[in-house]
Formats: sequence, C-alpha cells, structure tokens
Amino acid sequence: MQIRWRRMPMEAESPEEVGYDTIRVNLAESSCRDRRFGDLGLQLDDLVLLYGDHRGNPELRALLAAQAGLGLDACLLTAGAAMALFLVSVTLLGPGEHLVVVRPNYATNLETPWALQADVTHIDLRLEDGFALDVDRVAAALRPDTRLVSVTTPHNPTGVEMSRATLDALIALVERHGCMLLVDETYRDLSHSPLPLAASLSPRAVSVASISKTYGLPGIRVGWAISSHRPLLERMLAAKEQVVLTGSVLDETIALEVWRRRPELLPAILEQAWRHRALVSHWLEEEARLEWVKPTGGVVAFPRVRSGARIDMGRFYRHLGALGVQVGPGHWFDQDPRHFRIGWGWPTEAELKEGLEAITAALDAASSLTLEGAPG
Repeated sequence: MQIRWRRMPMEAESPEEVGYDTIRVNLAESSCRDRRFGDLGLQLDDLVLLYGDHRGNPELRALLAAQAGLGLDACLLTAGAAMALFLVSVTLLGPGEHLVVVRPNYATNLETPWALQADVTHIDLRLEDGFALDVDRVAAALRPDTRLVSVTTPHNPTGVEMSRATLDALIALVERHGCMLLVDETYRDLSHSPLPLAASLSPRAVSVASISKTYGLPGIRVGWAISSHRPLLERMLAAKEQVVLTGSVLDETIALEVWRRRPELLPAILEQAWRHRALVSHWLEEEARLEWVKPTGGVVAFPRVRSGARIDMGRFYRHLGALGVQVGPGHWFDQDPRHFRIGWGWPTEAELKEGLEAITAALDAASSLTLEGAPG
C-alpha cells in the first residue's frame, strides 16, 4: 500500500506558512494568543536533556489522566493533539476499514483516514440544524466492519458543543457495536460547562486534547490521548516510537508547570474569550448578510454568507487579503466558500474590532449590487 500523503490546505495556507508578517489582522487562528517563554517565569537550568519516558512525563500524565478518574498508564503524551489524532487513525484504520466521522472537522480527522485509504462515511453537520449531531444518523452509518467513530466537542470550526445526552448515546452505541469512539476535546477547557472526558465513561472511548489552543503554547508541541483501553494505547505507543521515539523533555516540563498553574491561568483566559465572543456575537447579529450558529465553547465561529446576499466570494476573499486580514476559508474544511471561520482568541480586542470591520468592508466590496457594470 502506498499512503496518499498530500498537504492540507489548512496547513499550506496557515498564518505560520504564509508569514505572520504578511497578515495585519489574524482571525484565522483557532487558539488563544501565543505566550512568550519569559511570561511563564520558569527556571529550567537544572533540567537534564535526556531521553524521556516513551509514554511521556509521568507526573503530567498522572495529572491529565486524573481528570478521567484513571491512572497515569491511561495517558500517552504526543507531539500536539494532531499527533494523537494521527496515531489513533494509523492504529485503528487501514485500506478498506470503515470510519464514521463528522464533517466539517479539523482537517487531520478527515485527511489521515483518506491517506490510509480507509472507507469513510461522513456525517455532515448543517447550519440549518444548528450543527447538532444526530446520533441516529451515526447509528445508521455503522457497518459490521466499522472500526472507529470520530467526533469533536466543542466542535471545530463551529464552536458548538455536544450535549451530555448525545455523548452518552454515542458511548452506548460504540459499546453495543464493539468499535472505538474518538472524541477530539481540544477546546474542552474553553467550555462554559465542560462535559466529562469521554475516556472516563467507557474503555471504548479515547479523549484527545493538547496544551496548545487554550493556553497559547502551540510551540511546545504537547498533546495527549487518554483511554482505559490499554491494548489500543500500547499500539499507539508503538507507532509513536517509530516516529519520534519519545517526546521532548523540555516541552513536557513546560507543559507540566503550566498545567500545575492551570487554576490561576484559566479564569483570565476564559474572561477574555467570553469578552471577545460577545464582540463577535454583536457584530454577527448586526451583519444581515451572514447567518451563523452561536458557539457555546472554543474561540471560533463558522458563519455563512446568505445565499440571497449576492456576494462574489472570490472577490470577498481577495479584498479581505488586500486589507491584510485572514480568516479560515470554507475550503479548509471541505465546505462551501460561503462559509468562513473567525477566531477571536488570538487577536487583541483592537485587532478583533479592526478585523470585523474589514470583513464588513470586504462584503461591501464583493456585493454584486455594488459591482454591477464594473469591469472584470
């Protein structure tokens, strides 16, 4: 089998790839603003830069697994949540093996199964349904050879959270069927009322998250998978060892110190996230050309240009780029270009306001009502 690797548009067109210095206002990020190392006040001169535990720093693993009422052996540290998602796919899926996955989704949850030539059934979430997941549709998609059901909450790119009843129904479904449930919980700490970790509810569930999005630390590359399904974690460990052997002890030490300080850091992060969300919410409620579902978690929304608004989306994106503002276009998520993701965790309040004003200006410039008779 030749694995069909290709670059994902989300990554090829990401702010770090096109150059942060080319973007004046960054609304494309789905995370909180990056921290400087000096902000953390850490003294690491005595840290020995040895090979670390292949499963990851034991103290950090114990703290993370304790959220699910599990021991440290139920947690595997990875190079960001992206690696954890990758390891779940390469461990459970191969050519022709069946996966049920919600869409839109973070690109890795869609692309890696495709590259592995898995047989994929998409459960498409619709704005008209509030981007809510219908468990009956998941149940109808299951087959005898289904190996994995893949969902995310709070959802990226919509910010919609799953209800506890939906999560419980999914757990019951995979337990009856005998497959695994992957729950991408990357934005769980940015929820008003976080659900229990899926891994705490069943050995058939795997919870994946990272230190990157909420805590503004994507540069240290620490994520994790939590599950009481020990054979699965052991196979994921074997795959990890083939790729990186072990994680960075420097990264994991920083992540441990930040996680210890989580109770003091998180309130300020949440306060800013809710304040910025209120600004976006007010703007979207005033902008009649857009429709959306108000997020309850995370720091992103996924509005859509109304079909009757007569907006030339190509012109819209070009004009927005000319203004130095970047959003996450719909094609990053295999969606209609009328959709775009707005992130409000990364920009300052002033930048956010400027970016929203630029989107309004780009909609004005791309309106067919204002362009009638214009050349081109």
